[in-house]
Amino acid sequence: MITVKDVTKRFGETIAVNRVSFKVAPGEILGFLGPNGAGKTTTMKIITCYLEPDYGTVKIGDLNIRDNSLEIRRKIGYLPENTPLYMDMGVVDYLLFTAELRHIPKSRRIPRVRDMVEICSLEREIKKNIGELSKGYRQRVALAQCLIHDPDILILDEPTSGLDPNQIIEIRELIKKIGKKKTIILCTHILPEVTTTCTRAIIIHNGRLVADGTTEELVERSRGRTVYYVRIKGPKEIVQSKLQELISIESLKLLDDSKDGYCRFEIQAPKDKDPSEDIFNLAVKNNWVITELSQERASLEDIFRELTTSTLKEEREKWGAGRKAG
Repeated sequence: MITVKDVTKRFGETIAVNRVSFKVAPGEILGFLGPNGAGKTTTMKIITCYLEPDYGTVKIGDLNIRDNSLEIRRKIGYLPENTPLYMDMGVVDYLLFTAELRHIPKSRRIPRVRDMVEICSLEREIKKNIGELSKGYRQRVALAQCLIHDPDILILDEPTSGLDPNQIIEIRELIKKIGKKKTIILCTHILPEVTTTCTRAIIIHNGRLVADGTTEELVERSRGRTVYYVRIKGPKEIVQSKLQELISIESLKLLDDSKDGYCRFEIQAPKDKDPSEDIFNLAVKNNWVITELSQERASLEDIFRELTTSTLKEEREKWGAGRKAG
């Protein structure tokens, strides 16, 4: 459905997007994730034909953005970060207006507006002006204008920005509902947005793509370690020594040494190793009492921090080396 290949965009000396490549399959909800200033919005503007890349190509199906800009725009519904709404217009008037802009035949405009009102749950608000609506309902109206021409693809840039927790949940559910029939790119820096809404995630940082995959795949490709917590009643030095001898344990850290004879450890295990059974058997063999043995896997937040922090460190080192060379 969407193919982005080696896309690069400069603004003066700043490289906003640096040779970014990825594909989006039909029916996917792709989370386009990155910190502020990472190049997310610039990439979205290139895909939607608002900007032309300095280098690289984007195709929507078989259509190239350089040669088929208008035709591609007809296939895309775009919700920019700053929602394009006219506050003094009524909800229905605004949707009829956008239907006309999208060249929907006059006979189909009212039925399409009715469909949008139902899909976006705007029934209670249709008699109001947009300026009278809450931020959550304004976002619903904005989504309705994205959908009114029945596009194959939706590009949503920070769709829940500034909403309260209840509104965020409502918009996420609406996006998942729409995503059953559309291909969606959801551009955000909010990690739970991707975890709860998207089927796949891309992480971009400093204009470069640094990760691509499902949440589970990204976890597997990260450091690959799982953290375990164990609380054992037994002589601290002996417990610590024998745990360190287990080949299924990579590192061991004493967290708590209480007076009642219990000691609590943080354990890191290598990739594809689960030390739980070894720890249990060791405790049974030595008549130790275990009151805790829990596992904590890496989250998308951990992966995001790891990837963007390491990339930022590399950039700083390159910049420092360049200054010394100069």
